[in-house]
Amino acid sequence: MTYNKKRALISVSDKTGLIPFAKFLVENKYELISTGGTYKHLKEAGLLPIQIDEITNFPEMLDGRVKTLHPKVHGGLLAVRDNAQHMETVQEHNIELIDMVIVNLYPFFDNVNKDISLEEKVEFIDIGGPSMLRSAAKNFQSVTVITDVNDYTLVQEELTEQGDSKLETRKKLAGKVFNLTSAYDAAISKLLLDEEYPQYLNASYKKVSDLRYGENPHQSAAYYVSTVDNGAMKDFEILGGKELSYNNLRDMDLCWKVVAEFKEDMACCAVKHSMPCGVAIGNTALETYIKTYECDPVSIFGGIVGMNYSIDAATADELNKTFLEIIMAPDFDEQALEILKKKKNLRIIKIKNPVSDKQTWVKIDGGMLVQNYDNQFSQDQKIVTEKQPTEEQMKALLFAQRVVKYVKSNAIVVSNGEQALGIGGGQVNRIWATQQAIERAKHKFIGDMVLASDAFFPFRDVVDFCAKEGIKAIIQPGGSVKDQDSIDAANEHGIPMVMTGMRHFFH
Repeated sequence: MTYNKKRALISVSDKTGLIPFAKFLVENKYELISTGGTYKHLKEAGLLPIQIDEITNFPEMLDGRVKTLHPKVHGGLLAVRDNAQHMETVQEHNIELIDMVIVNLYPFFDNVNKDISLEEKVEFIDIGGPSMLRSAAKNFQSVTVITDVNDYTLVQEELTEQGDSKLETRKKLAGKVFNLTSAYDAAISKLLLDEEYPQYLNASYKKVSDLRYGENPHQSAAYYVSTVDNGAMKDFEILGGKELSYNNLRDMDLCWKVVAEFKEDMACCAVKHSMPCGVAIGNTALETYIKTYECDPVSIFGGIVGMNYSIDAATADELNKTFLEIIMAPDFDEQALEILKKKKNLRIIKIKNPVSDKQTWVKIDGGMLVQNYDNQFSQDQKIVTEKQPTEEQMKALLFAQRVVKYVKSNAIVVSNGEQALGIGGGQVNRIWATQQAIERAKHKFIGDMVLASDAFFPFRDVVDFCAKEGIKAIIQPGGSVKDQDSIDAANEHGIPMVMTGMRHFFH
């Protein structure tokens, strides 16, 4: 048996650009082999592909589940051309070689999050496609494998120039196969295994874009989204402004998670360098933003603002008075958009999906730390002092606690219940964070000030300082061996203190 003819096996769900490329292959003496819907598509375009069952001498069966899983296919893909024993074997079994495979997979990624049954989702798991791709990729020395429609052009250019693809190109295309199938299998594994911490940690993310750079200009970066999970940072819509940066996306994520905490209130948050610099709730869009701005009119400059409500024209006018990098909201009225778009570089982001993180991953050198997302608040608050907080103070304490969860440890938030008046975070001891937060709050005092801490007080110094500076109530997790010292100090100063039993470190 001689192997002068070239053969390409084609089976695709994404038919973009296929017909021009298939016609090019035919013009270059390739014989086309195809399956199912792809076979029909090629025939309708006037091409004459061979149906797969003519190669295998076996019909497609089990609703198309079995059509390419056959030695006549995989033998033709895996045979090593310069291995005499392999070539004798394929001749003995009348197996013809396959030089090119063009396959993209059943759209499992597109359907895994749809509101359909598990059985329907399972039907989108491709078996034959990954098997052909893996066989072709393993034998990249001889076989060109294409799974990305964007690679048609490159292969066509190389075939035109030299009659075959370059070995370097075939190797790269083979690598793309295993990159795809690993993500595909990871998505399937997550659906079926449904374990919080499986034996092997795998991920399935698809690149959206390269970024200009990472945290700093000398660092490269790219933006990926999950193929399995939805989320606020996945399907947002950019309504105006320049492209997003690495730091923008990180700050957007934090900002939106803060406002998402306030499901029953109009809430606004400003973020600068991965830290909230203003948070408020209010009765109107404009009022809520102004309260947020008042928390730290200096730091908000060049920051990001997120709101969990629609932005109107009056709020847009006020926003435009300050230089901001990004404004996020679930909606913008037409006039507000027109006003905001006057600033060419301002990124205007419409958020479509709710926050849905179930885990946080932190890369360390040679490893990964995985934990479930901190989405709880204590339901067991205990008043540990003789003096009880008023109803208004309790409301303010719970507001401050929601904010402090998103401030870098050591974290302190001073609030009046409607806005964060002072935020202190990222300090190496708690008294420094307390001093920082209260100092920022004092010059804008509005009503009784209360204080929330993300972790317990190891000493009474925080309570003593709070008393000196006029703090009216405190909420903290408790859990220190010296809790009683802080309770005694609060009793001495007549400050009500609430302990939650749940800390919220954020590193």
